[in-house]
Amino acid sequence: MMKPDCRNRLVEVGTRLFAEHGLHGVSVRELSQAAGASISMVSYYFGGKEGLYAAVLQEQFACFDQIEELRQSGSGPLAVLEAYLRWTLQRHRNHPYLLRFYTSELTNPTGFFPVIVAPAINKVIRGLAEVIDDGIRQGLFRQEIHAVNASLALAGMINYFFLSLLATENLISHSPEQDEQLVQQYLLIFTRGICFPVCMT
Repeated sequence: MMKPDCRNRLVEVGTRLFAEHGLHGVSVRELSQAAGASISMVSYYFGGKEGLYAAVLQEQFACFDQIEELRQSGSGPLAVLEAYLRWTLQRHRNHPYLLRFYTSELTNPTGFFPVIVAPAINKVIRGLAEVIDDGIRQGLFRQEIHAVNASLALAGMINYFFLSLLATENLISHSPEQDEQLVQQYLLIFTRGICFPVCMT
């Protein structure tokens, strides 16, 4: 195996095994055997198992940087929120193990949480909050809305769709063909709620 291929293979195998068993549930021997590499290659490329885990996290959460592109797109606040929903769906489709690292690090954080995971999540929530604040200033959204709470609500809706996949597969289609319909449905719920005005009085 060529050296670049060996490194990539270790990251690929590490992504799957760490997602399934966590940082402490996988040994260097298991990683190297699954990758078809010698044990020394884990140290050579990553300085050890923890270094490989950090490389996996960095690769998984690198896509969070794209939130800045959405914010700088020149679109209005509502269009950016719609783009965020679409981007999040695609993010989970393209990174099927991401949610496992996301939830694992939130519930059982490792030493890499404050340096890799938290900054990535905070970047998204702050970005969404700034978009919502812009909408408030423009008179598009209600003045009493707390931008961070609204951002967490929007992120929670779309991320929980994937988190609950196994529990809800008999209730709703999770097919990628339904993604655009889901975007429009969540945008409608988020921006208009589920009540007619009469139920709020």
